[in-house]
Amino acid sequence: MKTLKTILTLLTVLFFNQMNSQDTFDHSVWDQALLLNVSEDGKVDYDGFMRDSSQLYRYFKQLSDNPPKESWSREEKLAYWINAYNAYTIKLVIDSYPLKSIKDLQDPWGKKFFKIDGAWHSLGELEHKILRKFGDPRIHFAINCASISCPVVWNRAYTATSLHVALDEQTEKFINDPTRNTITKTEVSVSKIFSWYKKDFKVNGGDVKDFINRYANVKISNQSKKGYKTYDWGLNEGTVVSPAYVVD
Repeated sequence: MKTLKTILTLLTVLFFNQMNSQDTFDHSVWDQALLLNVSEDGKVDYDGFMRDSSQLYRYFKQLSDNPPKESWSREEKLAYWINAYNAYTIKLVIDSYPLKSIKDLQDPWGKKFFKIDGAWHSLGELEHKILRKFGDPRIHFAINCASISCPVVWNRAYTATSLHVALDEQTEKFINDPTRNTITKTEVSVSKIFSWYKKDFKVNGGDVKDFINRYANVKISNQSKKGYKTYDWGLNEGTVVSPAYVVD
């Protein structure tokens, strides 16, 4: 009798372990596509994504068929939606490629062109109704609008385990990138992202300046002359050299 109880207990544990192991999302397909088609500095090889479209559309199906569950952690959900935003931005571009700017498209952020869990969505919905609701302003440096002045596309997939470190790194890189923000002791010219989403950066009793200073190598003072850079909406495209693989 004890043996039977032991077997039933083990089977129950194995069942729940299996259920828990399936209660996550595997972003490895997207991770591989990014490694092959996005450079270290965030240039996107849209031709490459088109050549590897079967891999990309496999990921779209995974996203569509496996929406976040209530049981997922906050990090798991956030990683899912960031990756989804970036992947569907790639889709939006390659569906009309070649083009010079995402703004050449009609209503690029309002167009409902992809399905998740049977419902049509737009990039604007993902950003404003889902991602911004997480209350983490670092998401603005993880999602990419396919433009030169946007934060660069990270050439890896976001995952729950890497999320916070990756968000901090992407935020720090963006703020200290002189092509996107000029910050000196006397003059400050920052991305319009800090103007468009000003409310999002008012966290923990601080303001935009406090948020930037948390990551900036040169701190902004109250005496600094401040302004915003012109936003370049040109397409963030480039040629990517595929990583070399060592064959034993």
